[in-house]
Amino acid sequence: MIGKLVRLERIINRETGKTIIVPMDHGVSSGPIEGITDIKKAVDDVAEGGANAVVLHKGMVKVGHRGRGKDIGLIVHLSASTDWAPTKNDKTLVCTVEEAIKLGADAVSIHVNLGADLEREMLRDFGFVSRVCEEWGMPLLAMVYGRGKDMNQYDPKVVAHCARIGAELGADIVKVPYTGSPETFYKVVEGCPVPVVIAGGPKMKTEREVLEMVYGAMQAGAKGLSIGRNVFQAKDRVKMVRALYELVHKNGSVEQALSILEGGE
Repeated sequence: MIGKLVRLERIINRETGKTIIVPMDHGVSSGPIEGITDIKKAVDDVAEGGANAVVLHKGMVKVGHRGRGKDIGLIVHLSASTDWAPTKNDKTLVCTVEEAIKLGADAVSIHVNLGADLEREMLRDFGFVSRVCEEWGMPLLAMVYGRGKDMNQYDPKVVAHCARIGAELGADIVKVPYTGSPETFYKVVEGCPVPVVIAGGPKMKTEREVLEMVYGAMQAGAKGLSIGRNVFQAKDRVKMVRALYELVHKNGSVEQALSILEGGE
């Protein structure tokens, strides 16, 4: 559909076919954590660095409208749970595709945790949202993780299954954890016929670790990243995004990316 293709160009670099997405939906799950207390400033900074899109909940779109600075794509997140819940891996829909359209979204995103108590309901919601997205020509980003009891969410077989489910149920982009090596992540990409981007996970100890993870994923065929804390909680998030841009859109090395963080261009 032409509408979906036009919107995808708002969140994916049309020259490289890759993307840098910075999710900032953590306020629902974890509250006003460091880095996103001032959502306008956070969005301004990652846009200045060259990010392709941000992920926001609907309320933050309303209060965080910028009206200035560099343009950036908008992905409205439809799923939610909080860290207070006894089963926080069970996500529920809190927004609709139609609401996202009214907010000016370029895409929507959903979150599914395989193995969780309410996996069945989350898969049902995935199918429903996917159908509505097709009706409206709205791109869909699916965040799919293996988070059941005794599951290792970084196991290559688990991650490959997560990615494939995203494609099978109609996502246009699938976000999954990185498996730890280009060799294992290649198998994930190989089994998923739609673009795969990597999650950032918990805050890492060093920026080099983040860059090495992204570099490995890109070598394996990933189409970019969707990283939150390790970007918006970076010491200098403008430079951090510029460093990631070097890896994702310029096929640069880790050392070249590090030189940007250290002040070079």
